[in-house]
Amino acid sequence: MRIPAALLAALFAASCGSQQTPDYQPSISEGARAQGAEAHPQLLAEFGGAYDGAEAAYVTRVGERIADAAGLPGQCTFTLVNSDVVNAFAVPGCYIYVTRGLVGLVNSEAELASVLGHELGHIVADHSARQQNRSLLRQLGVIAVGLITDSEALTRIAGQAAEFFTLRYSRTQEYESDDLGIRYMKAAGYDPYEAADMLRALTRQEKFAAAGADENAARRMPEWTMTHPLTENRIQRASATAKATGLADNALPEKVEPFLTELDGMLYGDDPQQGFVIGRRFLHPVMRIAFEAPPGFTLTNSPQAIMIEGPGGLRGEFAGGRMPPGGLEAYAEALARGALGGMAAEAGPVRRTRINGLSAVLLPLRVSTPQGNAELTVAAYDAGDGGAYHFLVASEAGSAALDALFGSFRLLSAEEAAQLRPRQIRIVRAGPGDTVQSLAGRMAAERPADRFLMLNALDAGATLEPGQRVKVVTYR
Repeated sequence: MRIPAALLAALFAASCGSQQTPDYQPSISEGARAQGAEAHPQLLAEFGGAYDGAEAAYVTRVGERIADAAGLPGQCTFTLVNSDVVNAFAVPGCYIYVTRGLVGLVNSEAELASVLGHELGHIVADHSARQQNRSLLRQLGVIAVGLITDSEALTRIAGQAAEFFTLRYSRTQEYESDDLGIRYMKAAGYDPYEAADMLRALTRQEKFAAAGADENAARRMPEWTMTHPLTENRIQRASATAKATGLADNALPEKVEPFLTELDGMLYGDDPQQGFVIGRRFLHPVMRIAFEAPPGFTLTNSPQAIMIEGPGGLRGEFAGGRMPPGGLEAYAEALARGALGGMAAEAGPVRRTRINGLSAVLLPLRVSTPQGNAELTVAAYDAGDGGAYHFLVASEAGSAALDALFGSFRLLSAEEAAQLRPRQIRIVRAGPGDTVQSLAGRMAAERPADRFLMLNALDAGATLEPGQRVKVVTYR
């Protein structure tokens, strides 16, 4: 079953200025509830699933407090998504999602409340229904194949569910959600000035990623700053809106200590059960497999598959399954049939080969669609132990880069797999004489000093007070 098309609207608007926020009468229609309930499991399956545990329960508690202030008590579902991509979004029916990547940037309960309040603002103002219906599924002819055949694989490659992450709001809508979120923060008893601090934290993360050395910077799934554009004007406006509430800064609590206590121990970076995406490399310590995409490609991890994007509209996935009785060729042919769903295609000759010591099969197909011809290529590998893995790649024309991609698949050694360890956020207290550099030395992460400053909302040259609680990233 597909996600309803009405939820997949996207808007690239350039409206300017701000407006007085209307007094909305919050309500959730039965139709919106049904749409959200249908989309919810699909979104979780596509983007990492729910992150369980104390942190998730904490997000729900804070969300319920904000929902009550917004006039929607007990009517919303708040989910902590098991993804390190920095994002938060809402879909009709009052389903609110925040990734653990974003929560890791937060430094107080009030900042978390500002994120959830902003997303609730989009729900209360019904912004998704007011967006223009501009399809993003026409970039590549083969995408139409997925829509016509109801192919799960091709629909996933087309990124249909991912469009929930690409709902782009106008400037006026963003301002309106900021205003509503700040209103809800005050009503819920949180310091409304923390909304601007949260936007500053997101700006720091954006700059950190843009510096070019963050292994998670180039992901297909957009980050919060892409779908909720940040500007200095927006930050200043949030500060002015908080001041207009009549409260002084810090008149209401920020709740730093409770937040840090709840955050301690949360997973940081990739979940090893889903494998690690490090730049253009994918490495799975449990399955003991790896591959590397060519320059210009990006990889996105998800529970179902590794999504791949390359130059010239190339899109694909990497996934695996059980080897059928007919062997590798039967696996590749069944995958192609399932992807095409009975639609006519011209199959090229099957090429049997060996890649990095593994038996492999390459199956090219040419598909005709109303948008033009597309190339669909299946590369399947026998990894032993009854398992098979594959690339399924769609492109407007054959790409020489595919040979490099397909030729990179290999098995990991036990030593390589052992080096891929999960990481976590730990909350520690600065001791006498501790500095940014000394605590950054504990970080199990690239660019440790810059990352330490970014995670803790500190400026370069900051000094630490003895007893000050800060975040560090360690191995589990």
